[in-house]
Amino acid sequence: GNGGGLVYAPLGPTHLAIEDMAIMRAVPNMTIVAPADADEMRRLMPQTVDYPGPVYIRVARGYDPIVTIDAGSFQIGKAIPMVQGSDALILTTGITLKAGLEAAETLAERGVSTGVLHCHTVKPLDVEAILDHAAPVKAIVTIEEHTIIGGLGSAVASVVAEAGFDPAKKFKRVGLPDMFPDQYGSQASLMEHFNLTSEHLTEIITGL
Repeated sequence: GNGGGLVYAPLGPTHLAIEDMAIMRAVPNMTIVAPADADEMRRLMPQTVDYPGPVYIRVARGYDPIVTIDAGSFQIGKAIPMVQGSDALILTTGITLKAGLEAAETLAERGVSTGVLHCHTVKPLDVEAILDHAAPVKAIVTIEEHTIIGGLGSAVASVVAEAGFDPAKKFKRVGLPDMFPDQYGSQASLMEHFNLTSEHLTEIITGL
């Protein structure tokens, strides 16, 4: 899936793919992976060779900052804990990992222990990891370069709702609203326009 999300913002709204993961999630047996950077893409590709069934790979624009870690732990379908936290949890996919890490750092400086779980695979979702990291926190926030309908946020919301946490967790999805974007610009400017930023994450978690 070349140019997923807001990559082709300079070409206008007709070139944006903000609903691709929602569409692909509805296809039976489809695996969906959104790497955060080039290094993670390199770790992914060898695993696709003998992978059973189709794989939709959401490719970014390239030259994004390297924010992932090579701990030999990358596996399709397995989320990667980037930061441990006991107050709040941020779940990211694709290039939004960078915003999640920056927000966690800022919140830590303010005394809010915030974990970051990188869900590079949106389907099949790593339900076990999500529940493990969600259990100790009071608030959960997802962020994705995608409409809030049908993507990572929707998938995680279903997991959290069915888990029956008592007391219930505060939950918020961060993504594009249910609309066709009407802005020209750069990927970065549209991310800013739609509040897909570390600053917005920080503000949300502080208010939860």
